[in-house]
Amino acid sequence: MLREWDAAAYDSLPLPHLRWGRRTLERLSFAGDETVLEAGCGTGRDTESLLDRLPHGRVVAVDGSARMLQRLRERLAGRLDRVEAIQADLLAPLPVAEPADAAFSVATFHWIHDHDTLFANIARALRPGARFAVDCGGEGNVARVRAAIEDVLGEPTGMWNFAGPEETRERLERAGFTDVEVALVEDPARLEPGERFHSYLAIVVLGAHLDRIPPAEHRAFVEAVAARLDEPVVDYVRLTFTATRAG
Repeated sequence: MLREWDAAAYDSLPLPHLRWGRRTLERLSFAGDETVLEAGCGTGRDTESLLDRLPHGRVVAVDGSARMLQRLRERLAGRLDRVEAIQADLLAPLPVAEPADAAFSVATFHWIHDHDTLFANIARALRPGARFAVDCGGEGNVARVRAAIEDVLGEPTGMWNFAGPEETRERLERAGFTDVEVALVEDPARLEPGERFHSYLAIVVLGAHLDRIPPAEHRAFVEAVAARLDEPVVDYVRLTFTATRAG
């Protein structure tokens, strides 16, 4: 099932995702007239930056959340002639009219449990020679936060898919990618303590867990997780990779 997000609340936060997006796009080069697939576009922050680099190009922006896509359309009003916003499941064949010249994704793939199918779908949506750049949660990501969640729940959480470099390389190659470069990068995010930290946890990190409990228990759950962390830090470990769609 595709997860819906509180897009307005998400967009109001000081997200490290902005930094991740910039450095992911920096790993791609553009002539300026390409069609680029964005897998998990969210509210369009990275889409906006990408459009600045594609004065004669266009973006196919895909996300599973209708609210995120609506926020993207509001953000990019006036530029939507160069953006095709599609609500779709990345585990299903992507409804794109023509193969894209490049693809990228930021902070999305750790929500998807079947990376073999995911990478195969992305490959089918790209022309031979297209470059693919990604930043997502990797092996060891949010380990302290995850331990706090499991302590509160009293059971393991299988909410995310934090893959390692070697298994990712193998999956990409099976899906038809070459020139694979993959790494794990520690990138902790320090937040303002108190209510700001609690809001960040609730909206960005714990949302899928909160979907499973009654709304009246949300605040107590977030506070219980935060209380088990020594400092207002989310211990991110990013899985970054680039690859080329084989001919």
